[in-house]
Amino acid sequence: MLFMRNLRLGAVLAVLSAALFACSGNNEAQEPVQREAETRETIWSLFQNRESPATTVRVNKYVWNAAFEVLDFLPIETVDPFTGVIVTGWGTAPGSNTSYKATILVSDPALDVRALRVSLMTRSGPADAATVTAVEDAILTRARQLRLAAAK
Repeated sequence: MLFMRNLRLGAVLAVLSAALFACSGNNEAQEPVQREAETRETIWSLFQNRESPATTVRVNKYVWNAAFEVLDFLPIETVDPFTGVIVTGWGTAPGSNTSYKATILVSDPALDVRALRVSLMTRSGPADAATVTAVEDAILTRARQLRLAAAK
């Protein structure tokens, strides 16, 4: 019985010693906890508008509109002007027997080939590079026409 009491007392002293050792003056171990607490967000942080009201969408409006006009035979599934992504469903081009599905990315405000990325899929896999290049050229040509018309 005395042995069991001494064993419990020893265990309690070991736990208290470990706790006191952990609370020693080691400031380096405490800094990450403090930094984490400062940057921690709450559920209410989701409802705060942290974006500047002066933030603008970085999509060229002429390329954006030209993509809709050139690919008007494809049904639109998803449009996100904030990321510049247009996703279409399956459709058949006029005068063609091939069905296409497209994903368009307008990634720059410049009216430039770098601002446009087109991905075309056919039912049998990716469309050939010549077709993708032809669609990109048609979109950029139409975008330039829209810009010239707006300047008049």
